[in-house]
Amino acid sequence: MAVEEMEKKKTKGSNEKTESEDPSPRCVLEIPATSSDSDNSSSCSSCSPDKSSSSPLSTTATNGRQWNKMIESIKKKSIRRFSVIPLLASYELTRKNMRRKQPKLSPLPDNVFDCDQFLVAKPSWRNFTYDELVAATDGFNAEKMIGKGGHAEVYKGVLPDGEIVAIKRLTRHANEAEERVSDFLSELGMIAHVNHPNAAKLRGFSCDRGLHFVLEYAPHGSLASLLFGSSEEECLDWKKRYRVALGVADGLSYLHNDCPRRIIHRDIKASNILLSQDYEAQISDFGLAKWLPENWPHHIVFPIEGTFGYLAPEYFMHGIVDEKTDVFAFGVLLLEIITGRRAVDTASRQSIVMWAKPLLEKSSVEEIVDPKLGNEFDETEMKRVMQTASMCIHHVAAMRPDMNRLVQLLRGGGDDRLAETQQISRRKSLDGCDLQDHTSSSYLNDLTRHRQLLME
Repeated sequence: MAVEEMEKKKTKGSNEKTESEDPSPRCVLEIPATSSDSDNSSSCSSCSPDKSSSSPLSTTATNGRQWNKMIESIKKKSIRRFSVIPLLASYELTRKNMRRKQPKLSPLPDNVFDCDQFLVAKPSWRNFTYDELVAATDGFNAEKMIGKGGHAEVYKGVLPDGEIVAIKRLTRHANEAEERVSDFLSELGMIAHVNHPNAAKLRGFSCDRGLHFVLEYAPHGSLASLLFGSSEEECLDWKKRYRVALGVADGLSYLHNDCPRRIIHRDIKASNILLSQDYEAQISDFGLAKWLPENWPHHIVFPIEGTFGYLAPEYFMHGIVDEKTDVFAFGVLLLEIITGRRAVDTASRQSIVMWAKPLLEKSSVEEIVDPKLGNEFDETEMKRVMQTASMCIHHVAAMRPDMNRLVQLLRGGGDDRLAETQQISRRKSLDGCDLQDHTSSSYLNDLTRHRQLLME
């Protein structure tokens, strides 16, 4: 009996040892290997115990530590951070590359980041050194600054080959280096999937002593600088304004429908629309952008981020993010193009939506059009943009058209049905007021309350 018990214990111990040596049960976390990495990674079939061969204990221990590090890293990251790992669909994450992408657990010195741990860049992108960026901007000279936001500063720079670029330096204060890197990678991951004439072009990046984007320079600056600038000589004529409206619409339609990944920008505003040499609109700043999986109707996000005056009511009250979030902001942008007024008037602190709604309902072109334009505009195009803006800023998200439909309307497709569509939308809105979260009057009240909270 004693001999039998000893044999059973020996057999049990052997089984436990075999199970512990399997680095990835059922290969749940196994990463597919490519031909170039076949010597350094194993296929799924090799994970099962093989009586004819055995791995050295040192290799087993290394594999075990690798899986532990990966699991701990994933636990530390939020869903948003984890989603930025597959930056490019065309680049496979092999085990060898994954080792470079996983953050090391040992802390790095301040302002030092190793991008090779996280990403495989597009071949056309260049990894700049900090010294190169300093030379291009004369030491980040304040006179070279062409833009500044809550999370970044933008400088005009000149590369050694003479190319003029815009260098965006992230200044967002985060508690941990990992959070700053995650924000940087999130924006880089968005840009990696975007390829459209109406989106800003990335020339390269830098992780040397800070986090930087190097972008194609827009010689005319942002739409905001021309719309709200004091110089009469730089006043945008209607032809250019209309072209900008079409360009932004095309860009958003691409992000929502034709991009390899469904992207919600979340920060469409005049200062984030850059103008190329021929005044072609380019959507920039993807710092707040969100992936939206195909089978998800929307995101629920917290905290609420964005620019007051452009925030859709369902977003700033409930955190709901989907394509209609960008549609609302696009409607506000159209109002700025029409009127030359800011989303929120700096003097009266009044929202352009609240100011323009009554004028849009009356179709009062004379009262709403930018005085700088005088009578130099196409009245048909102006009314078309006004009617489109009115549909975009509807307080009920379901009543707003999608971007594909808005592109058609702005280009004159279905003008004869536009007024009819608006009337149907109004009737649906009134019929369903008791089923909606906010009616028009309650929306304006909530908007006023939200504005007061921000201004106090």
